[in-house]
Amino acid sequence: MVSPAGAPGWTVMGVVNVTPDSFSDGGRWIEPSAAVAHGLELAEQGAAILDIGGESTRPGAAPVGEAEERRRVLPVVAGLAGCGALISVDTTKAGVARAALEAGAGYVNDVSALRGDPDLAGVVAQAGCPCCLMHMQGTPRTMQEHPRYDDVVDEVAAFLEERAAFAIAQGIAAARIQVDPGIGFGKTLAHNLELLRRLNEIAALGFPVVIGVSRKAFLGHLTGREDPGERVAATVAANVLAYERGAAVFRVHDVAPTVDALRVASATLGGDDA
Repeated sequence: MVSPAGAPGWTVMGVVNVTPDSFSDGGRWIEPSAAVAHGLELAEQGAAILDIGGESTRPGAAPVGEAEERRRVLPVVAGLAGCGALISVDTTKAGVARAALEAGAGYVNDVSALRGDPDLAGVVAQAGCPCCLMHMQGTPRTMQEHPRYDDVVDEVAAFLEERAAFAIAQGIAAARIQVDPGIGFGKTLAHNLELLRRLNEIAALGFPVVIGVSRKAFLGHLTGREDPGERVAATVAANVLAYERGAAVFRVHDVAPTVDALRVASATLGGDDA
């Protein structure tokens, strides 16, 4: 069975973008009713978490104001609350997170790893909810300009360890923290592949590892698939390899094939029952 967030095994997180400019599906689910219907479909396919995002984090994306982000996100969170999946809000803003948690969300996915809004850590601590801390070099607008590392895995691991320690110091329980190496966020193709190759070193930090490779550009570079929608097979392959190396939560646009693949992988590797 699909494990709930934070439990041993694997969890699929379905992406519900309510943005006009996300790289793969921008504008497709911009209407709240369409986004809710999409989220329900992903939950039916096996997504234990639904990640609702109102601000694109694609390379080069411009920031969105809090009022606009709340307008996009809150109706969808409220519409999906109680659907059986854990509702995540993908935001860097304390005000958006607080409002989403009040509307029925129970998870905060922060690509800034609590570096953006100084009040966000307190919101998460007070709510007692799980959160994801992600590594990113720079900002979405600048992250792909000239990413450089001496050793990308060592540096990402050190960053995530430091941010987890910060979160704990702010009152967030260690058992509620998950970490994301930020595939594609300020990384070259070689950096992304090295992170996947040595993902066990990130898992060794002791926090559940969230992996987000879904339809990303580096998969297009490897396969020659320019259309993000044609990168499903590549996404599934990368996620299975990440699972083998210790990833626990898989953030994807295409839930059904990911669930199928992880069931086969977990049964083959002798992990959880499929």
